Amino acid sequence: MLTVGIDVGSITAKAAVIKNGVLLAGKVILTGYNAQNAGKNVFDSLLEEQGIAREAVNKIVATGYGRNSVDFADRVHTEITCHAVGAKFQDCTVRSVIDIGGQDSKAISMDREGRISDFAMNDKCAAGTGRFLEVMAQALEVDLDAFGEMSCRSDAPAAISSLCTVFAESEVISLIAHGEKRENIIAGIHESIGLRVMAMAKRVGIRAPIMMTGGVAKNTGVVKALEEKGGISIVVSPNAQINGAIGAALLAT
Repeated sequence: MLTVGIDVGSITAKAAVIKNGVLLAGKVILTGYNAQNAGKNVFDSLLEEQGIAREAVNKIVATGYGRNSVDFADRVHTEITCHAVGAKFQDCTVRSVIDIGGQDSKAISMDREGRISDFAMNDKCAAGTGRFLEVMAQALEVDLDAFGEMSCRSDAPAAISSLCTVFAESEVISLIAHGEKRENIIAGIHESIGLRVMAMAKRVGIRAPIMMTGGVAKNTGVVKALEEKGGISIVVSPNAQINGAIGAALLAT
């Protein structure tokens, strides 16, 4: 059986194809302004790259904030369910998931069988999300992909007290004006995210092993900050960014 999961997020759209319980491939593209087009484009691109005919796909499941725009999907599932299923597939020992995407962050705790015990979601404020990091990168005039490596060179993380994106940006601009090193500012940004997300995660009773998913998982500075603030070790899968799509594809079987 061949199934495809499509995860349409605010910044990127992801797709994953699974055949008989084996992950064949994934694809990531920018969502852009049209979520419906993004879902179709990432699906078509994945099939084309893998040489798979549309007729060969048995089922399609969509997830993410733009899931309802994927009108060719057989059904939809929430991100919470898909990220839990995807994480358990990637590591059967996982008991908790921290997912940081473009517009929200989530914490999920599971029992030994992978059933969701509790979860929390920050979807009302950009703080602690990929969008928050994008705004900070623009203020610092630094490529976002360099954030992780640069924060590791910090000798004294700057204090970022505000959790509001607008006010935090003002703090960053003020720190720049006072001559603070970019590395220290970035490390301070990561620490503020670590504090906010870990506080949310602790409310749902996360326990090890913990997997981090979502595009922000590629930022080693954020992962390190979460580990330090929580006193925990975090697993990051090579497929962290397509985890939701993987879960959706599995739920299609």
